[in-house]
Amino acid sequence: MKDVQNTVDQRGIAIQKVGVSEVHLPFLIKTKAGALQSVLAKIRLSVKLHQDYRGTHMSRFIEILSEWSQKPVSSREMEAILHDTLGRLGADKAYLEIRFKYFIEKVAPVSRLKSVLDYDCLFSASLEKEQPIDFYMGVAVPFTSLCPCSKEISAYGAHNQRGLMSVKLKQENGNFIWIEDLVALMEAQGSCPVYPLLKREDEKFVTERAYDNPKFVEDVLRDLVLALRGLQGIAWFEVECENYESIHNHSAYASHTETIKRG
Repeated sequence: MKDVQNTVDQRGIAIQKVGVSEVHLPFLIKTKAGALQSVLAKIRLSVKLHQDYRGTHMSRFIEILSEWSQKPVSSREMEAILHDTLGRLGADKAYLEIRFKYFIEKVAPVSRLKSVLDYDCLFSASLEKEQPIDFYMGVAVPFTSLCPCSKEISAYGAHNQRGLMSVKLKQENGNFIWIEDLVALMEAQGSCPVYPLLKREDEKFVTERAYDNPKFVEDVLRDLVLALRGLQGIAWFEVECENYESIHNHSAYASHTETIKRG
């Protein structure tokens, strides 16, 4: 049958990204413990389209993703997927974004009861012919913050709230950072971590822990920046922190972007 998509286009406009988005497939993510975690991934896969081609072959994107949906995926596999995409689509550059919920076991601080907490994660990569892969990882982590000003001026108590810190980082070639390690580093920067399961003795602990460790959103962000600067294997990072204020009808927000310069 006639391939209309492969006909010549006369308008002289190359499209930077064309492909498929909102593709939902099961994917396997490698865990630090060596196991595999099955996740529901939301995927966008695209390529750069030459100005001479009217369209691309959308079915090939789904074929590629379907073949990879039951294979473990990390940065190396992302590169293999993109190489496969370049070859099958005859493109010069390809882009892949995978968003998913990742579950990590949490142990309550006093009762030691175990439960799992979900984290929104992102793998994003681009690959150009004859060039190394650009790979980014993103994680969003909930936390508790307690207001230093409220603690200072109040006769008793202090207002506290849940917040969300997000990190997107570019890893240096040949390096890989586990989601578990990045989550642990991030959780340490809030007034207190968030737990899905708490008994009374645990609730007492986290309440007092936050009270003893008050932080503004600016404090959380600066401490997170310092922690990321000390993390080996990253070349660039972007940080956002947002406190869902308990005494205001707005959030407190801070962000920072930085390129790591190694000596």
